Amino acid sequence: MKRFLIMAVALLPAWGAASAQDGRDLRVRVGAGAELRPQYPGADSSRIGPLISLSFAHGTDPFKFKGPDDSSGIALVSTKGFSFGPAANFVGSRRDSDVGAPVGRVAPTLEAGVFAGYRFGDFRIRGELLKGIGGHKGVRAQLGVDRIWREGDRYVFSLGPRLLISDDRYQRSYFGVSPAAALATGLPTYRPGGGIYGVAATSGMSAQITSHWGVFGYARYERLIGDAAKSPIVRRFGSRDQLSAGLGLSYTFTIKRLPAD
Repeated sequence: MKRFLIMAVALLPAWGAASAQDGRDLRVRVGAGAELRPQYPGADSSRIGPLISLSFAHGTDPFKFKGPDDSSGIALVSTKGFSFGPAANFVGSRRDSDVGAPVGRVAPTLEAGVFAGYRFGDFRIRGELLKGIGGHKGVRAQLGVDRIWREGDRYVFSLGPRLLISDDRYQRSYFGVSPAAALATGLPTYRPGGGIYGVAATSGMSAQITSHWGVFGYARYERLIGDAAKSPIVRRFGSRDQLSAGLGLSYTFTIKRLPAD
C-alpha cells in the first residue's frame, strides 16, 4: 500500500498535465492484485503483498510500456524514444525475526532518484539510480533491456535481462555482519564492498479481456553474485536465488474532456 501511495503521489503532476491537454479524452487503467516476493534481499522465504498498477493514455493512444520492476517515475523529458525524469520506490523493513537470527534490523526505506530510458523498435533500454532515504541509506542502480511484443493494448508481453549494482553502504545493510551481530549469531564478521551484486531476468504481460477488464502479471528471477553471494547471512539463513511473481485484474475507463466554454 505504501508503494501505491508513492506511485500515486508521483503521478499527480502527470494526471494534471494529462487532464489539461486539449482535444482528447483521458483514459485511465487501474490494476490490483497480489504478488509474492522475497521477505528481504537475500531471503529464502517470501511474503505476499498487494500488486498495484496505474496508467494514463490520451484518446486512442496505447498505454505506454512499463516494465514490471520499474520504479515509479515521471517522464519530464520524452522525445524521439528518449525519456528521463525522477523515480521513487519503497522497500519494506528487514527484521531479525524475518532472518531468524539477530543480524540487525534494516528500517523501511524510501528510495528516490532518477531514471533514463530509450525505446527503439521493439526494444527498450532503461537505467535507474536511487538513493535510500532512511533504512539502508545506500545507493543502488538497475540497468535493463526489454524485448517487447504487443498489439496495441490488446496484449503486451516483455522479457529481458537486468544488472544490479550498489554501493558498499547498501550491501553492508543487507549482506554485512557487524562485530556485534557476529558476537550474537556466531557468524564471521563480514564487510562487503560495492559493485555488481546481482543479475536478473524479468517478464511481464497484460491482456484485455473486454474493453474495460484485463489481466496483468509478471515473473522475475534474480541471482545474487559477488560479495552479496558470499555473505554469511545469505549462506546460512538465505538464498542466492530470488523469485518474485504477481497477478492481477485491471479496469480501464475514460474521463471525458469537458467542452470549452
